Amino acid sequence: MNQVIRTQDGRLVQLRPVRLYRVTPPSPQAPAQMTPQPAARPNPSSQPAPAAAEQTRRHPALQPIPSGQAYRVTSPPEHSLATAPLASALQQVFEKFAPANGFSAEQPLSVSLRRGTLGLHRAGRAVDIYAIGEKGLRQWGTEWNSAMRQAATAPTPQERARLVAEEQARNPGYNLYKALQAHVGWAQPSSYPVQLFGPWTRGEGPHKAISDQLLSLHRDHIHVAK
Repeated sequence: MNQVIRTQDGRLVQLRPVRLYRVTPPSPQAPAQMTPQPAARPNPSSQPAPAAAEQTRRHPALQPIPSGQAYRVTSPPEHSLATAPLASALQQVFEKFAPANGFSAEQPLSVSLRRGTLGLHRAGRAVDIYAIGEKGLRQWGTEWNSAMRQAATAPTPQERARLVAEEQARNPGYNLYKALQAHVGWAQPSSYPVQLFGPWTRGEGPHKAISDQLLSLHRDHIHVAK
């Protein structure tokens, strides 16, 4: 039976029964349940992308090949990015080659470079030389081949030697290839030829047994790696 009581202000109020529930304490052996927290995401502005981080870890820092006293690199800096040893070696070759072939600070030799995407290019250990002296390597190679065909038909050995000597003196593409050969120290991965290819490879080496396919890929530039 419900009990009725009078409040202080004279009102009659019926008390309602209160039901009590028994609370079972947790077992001491039961592990506490933890709500998994979402993994923290890296801040894109402060952490490099995985590919960039991997590239930084795998490859040393690259630097553009600078211009020198008697030569100017006319291609954008990103086209000549190379490792420090390769950049230094090419700088030494250009510094000696330019004045030896009549160029100076007042009339510098122009050099156009490009970075490939395969093989040693990916690590910055190779650079392609596409133009020198305001003319592409393909054109220098074509002019060389034409002069050699003319020399081959010369009536005397003396005339043949004269025509060859004249082309050697006027063709900076050929002379640069020979200067790179003389510098030596270029890369030679295991089971691969010396990494110096260009329009004169088959006739001048250093790997004269170059395949037709590889030779055709280097008709318009000189590939050099270190």
